[in-house]
Amino acid sequence: MRHIISILLQNEAGALARVANMFSSRGFNIESLNVAPTNHPTVSRLTLVTVGSDEVIDQISKQLGRLVDVVNIVDMTDGDHIERELALFKLQIKATERAGLTKLISDAGGRMLDDHEGHFTVELIGSAQDIDRFLVKVGKLAEILTVVRSGAMAVARGMPVLSPT
Repeated sequence: MRHIISILLQNEAGALARVANMFSSRGFNIESLNVAPTNHPTVSRLTLVTVGSDEVIDQISKQLGRLVDVVNIVDMTDGDHIERELALFKLQIKATERAGLTKLISDAGGRMLDDHEGHFTVELIGSAQDIDRFLVKVGKLAEILTVVRSGAMAVARGMPVLSPT
């Protein structure tokens, strides 16, 4: 099963490497990884997506909890949460397909960021499934030159479940 794990991590040199090494040394795969500072200068939020049984995820969480830099861990999949991903696409289309591309982008809730000589840069924010669906549809209309995805980010609905204080 796919799990989104949110980790508060001390913002220190080597902290991310220690988390990644823990996954690597135990043969766990990280499907996506996103790290950014929080509103506290000493703490960063690391959001990762991995696949495994509940037992494997429990083992991962316990091992992460033993790392000195880890402040808190929550498996976001366990609770009601909002998940989003940012994707940027570089597309090439024929001039005759422009209207179709514009409609597809609009229907998906995306934005055209750049249009230069038949090369289009598109931004889309949504769930991983939304972005995957867009990729399939746009692939029928345009040549996909580049795809850049942020990986999942998640936040619990309602009261925060993961706070640095």
